[in-house]
Amino acid sequence: MESASKLVWIKILHTAIWLFFNVVIFYLLYAVIVNKIDKWVWICLGLIVLEGLVLLLFKAICPVTLIARKYSDSQADNFDIYLPNWLAKNNKLIYTTIVIIAVLILIYQLI
Repeated sequence: MESASKLVWIKILHTAIWLFFNVVIFYLLYAVIVNKIDKWVWICLGLIVLEGLVLLLFKAICPVTLIARKYSDSQADNFDIYLPNWLAKNNKLIYTTIVIIAVLILIYQLI
């Protein structure tokens, strides 16, 4: 398989993982807003913590990005994912902010 084809598959995988975590994060936000604190909230939090640990382990770089680097010299923030460049560039900030808001609402709902 040629490099360009491998990069396409990596981008598809990375985008699918990104979509999955969007579902996780936005379910968490929805659930805490409507005060539906169930097992899925805790599962979502566990997945988010796991993702955070992986990013911590890889020095804030997604391991999929590291794999994609082998197949591209591009300096674009979205070289490894099917997202607009501005979103790929600000992804961690945007989603970390949403998660923090969700956790603060969760704490409020629990007390």
